[in-house]
Amino acid sequence: MLEFNKTSVRVLHLESTSVCQASCPQCARENSKLFNKQVEHLTIEAIQQHFSIEQIQKLDKMFMCGNFGDPAAGANTLEIYHWFRELNPDIILGMNTNGGLQNPSWWSNLADIFRLPEDYVIFSIDGLEDTNHIYRRGVDWQRVMDNVRSFILSGGNAQWDYLIFDHNKHQIESAKQLANQMGFTWFRTKVSKRGKPQTEYTSIRCHALKENSMYISATGELLPCCFLGNNIFTRDSDIDNALQTDQFSGVVDLWQTKPLQPCIRVCGLQERSTPFDSQWTTETEFKKC
Repeated sequence: MLEFNKTSVRVLHLESTSVCQASCPQCARENSKLFNKQVEHLTIEAIQQHFSIEQIQKLDKMFMCGNFGDPAAGANTLEIYHWFRELNPDIILGMNTNGGLQNPSWWSNLADIFRLPEDYVIFSIDGLEDTNHIYRRGVDWQRVMDNVRSFILSGGNAQWDYLIFDHNKHQIESAKQLANQMGFTWFRTKVSKRGKPQTEYTSIRCHALKENSMYISATGELLPCCFLGNNIFTRDSDIDNALQTDQFSGVVDLWQTKPLQPCIRVCGLQERSTPFDSQWTTETEFKKC
């Protein structure tokens, strides 16, 4: 029987904070009526409540992203990354961010920790100077550019993720050229599917089980994945009941009868792929000399 098992986890996804300077219209922090922008910062102690030192030393990868916050806003983000690197020198470290927080010095320090070739930061930049702020509301373009340059010049591996909208679709090629000029290693585009009607699915092909991953929210709660983590402030009873054990057997059981909506939306199998598997419309890797 399929089950989530902490002893087999190889990828750990952390949300280091619930804080973000941006007000992106489709973000959970803007759409969750019960969120109220509570301030939460993940701590090393909270991580240790779920995973031992020995388990952390066996991980292949740890990355930070966010349902509600941006990792660069986390009070303990650099400390947590440094702690993981010290415990597990070979672990792959990653981050997803809008890039508009902190200063170039902070990003240079992050690059010093992200010293392995596979380590990365994904910068979510949806357009150019005249369009990025339309969706990434509250994100300052010049600060993003200064931070990205500092991270790259300090040896960091930067990747650019670009959400396509009507207001920025004409700038994709120009953004790709800029990414190459600045020293990004990847440029990817996708169309947001948030708020779109659910299509027919045949079964659940769980991404978290596929990569042996688990998620710890900014409040320190252990969950199967970040998509079920949207529940931490809204307290959906169906999801709460399915998350009663560390094996999250209730989630798996529901796949046979009445799958949870986040499972359908993200991991519902449609023909040969899931929305998660097929999210990218283009991917470009830049060849470096």
